[in-house]
Amino acid sequence: MGILSRASYVIRSKINSVLNRAEDPAETLDYSYEQLRDELQEVKQGIADLTTQKKRLEIQQRRLEENVDKHNEQAREAVRQDREDLARRALEKKKQKMNQIEDLESQIQQLQRQQDQLIEKKDQLQSRIEQFRTKKETMKARYKAAEASNRVSEAMTGAGEEMEDVGRAIERAEERTDEMEARAAAMDELQESGAFEDALSDKDQLDRELEEMRTEGEVDAELDTLKEEMGKGDGEVADDVETDVETTDTETGDSEVSDEELDAELEELREEEKS
Repeated sequence: MGILSRASYVIRSKINSVLNRAEDPAETLDYSYEQLRDELQEVKQGIADLTTQKKRLEIQQRRLEENVDKHNEQAREAVRQDREDLARRALEKKKQKMNQIEDLESQIQQLQRQQDQLIEKKDQLQSRIEQFRTKKETMKARYKAAEASNRVSEAMTGAGEEMEDVGRAIERAEERTDEMEARAAAMDELQESGAFEDALSDKDQLDRELEEMRTEGEVDAELDTLKEEMGKGDGEVADDVETDVETTDTETGDSEVSDEELDAELEELREEEKS
């Protein structure tokens, strides 16, 4: 093999390889099926043309047969009229028509044999086309399934590194979420303990104690003013109130008296005054 021949072989091989990769089997099968259907249609058209030609010969044969009967009757009439010459001419024409009929019969039989052969081939071709159609659809389904499976395999193979990146991203997100949840829980705990108020306030512990003392003094002064306005001195009622308040403070310790308890004590005092 010469250099040019080897180069030509390599080029053809590469071209065929490219065509094979670019070829869609489904389209190829559909194209082949359509080609077979076109061939079947041509066979059917050939049978129709042959049948038409045979029918024409049969019509011509019937006409010749009618002429034979006509010439035969003419010969009989000529004999009855003692015209042997006319009878001979009629019989000669009858003979010609009969020879033509024999030729037509031979052609008709030949056409009939061709028609039978074409019909048989048409049936075989049609059966093969039906089988090919079934196989074509099966092959197309198999190809589509294989193509889909191949795409999935390629996606799974090519997505290996991407899946690793996704896994690392999920891991980082989980760590960040855990950190944020822990931070939120710690903030809630500090807020419940009052640490935020201490941290956000500019006052130290001494300032807060002095403010509480001033608040208590203001309350006591307002209470004295209220008693003076109501004409209440440091009498029995005040002593009872003070005694009750001291008793309540003693029982509850350093805890403050609630508004409900204070209202109840005052209501009891008013009932005692009425009695």
